[in-house]
Amino acid sequence: MAINRWTREQLMLAFRLYCQLPFGKLDKSNKEIIELAGLIDRTPSAVALKLVNFASLDPTLAARGVRGMGNSSTLDRQIWDEFHADWEGLATRSTHLYQALLAEKVCELPPSPEPTEVADFTGETRLVMIEQRIKQAFFRRAVLSSYRGQCCMSGLAEPKLLVASHIVPWAQDKANRLNPANGLSLSAIHDRAFDQGLITLSDDYSVILSTTLLQSEDPFVMKVFIPLANKQIQMPERFLPDLSCIQHHRLVSFVDSPQRKNL
Repeated sequence: MAINRWTREQLMLAFRLYCQLPFGKLDKSNKEIIELAGLIDRTPSAVALKLVNFASLDPTLAARGVRGMGNSSTLDRQIWDEFHADWEGLATRSTHLYQALLAEKVCELPPSPEPTEVADFTGETRLVMIEQRIKQAFFRRAVLSSYRGQCCMSGLAEPKLLVASHIVPWAQDKANRLNPANGLSLSAIHDRAFDQGLITLSDDYSVILSTTLLQSEDPFVMKVFIPLANKQIQMPERFLPDLSCIQHHRLVSFVDSPQRKNL
């Protein structure tokens, strides 16, 4: 019998889905796994198994003592490495591939986590904005699913109040714009404080508060932020925050950084 080997395109789509599902939902009964299986003519069991194979390559899971099936192929590893070398390119390419397959199956584009209708713009501008939303949607799902849909500082689990926060801002590091390891799942208020450099993280992922917050007598600050001082964030299931990104934020963005104070 001929072996029905996975193609590069199928593996790209599988890894895209792996990034966007919580580890605990890599199951053949998951509706997104069933949908992808239908698009690539494989069984839900086969797709679920492939996602678990990708999990065996994930160092964050390995550090927690969680291991996948351990049956990953050379091509699985290549796809893993290619995504990690070019998150923006591979995330965009795999999303377009997914949309093309779905359009072929049902003659319409798939629903997106972000709206894709942009009115009153030229065709070129509209295309750029759609591309941007595709990228943002991938990053958001990848980051939030890694943190089990919760703010890593407060534990808030309301999706409408959560932000996939870039550690190194979008404009400052093109290579890591869509890298989930350059993201934190934060509530809107914690995201704002992080973005403004009022809080940062240590190398052991503990929260560092700025002097501004530590000296504040505002009741909200005292209730919400002061208890976070030196407390480790809730660690993600996957895509551990990159220490080089953390160090960049602490050095460049944190308001108490000597480098920033000298600007």
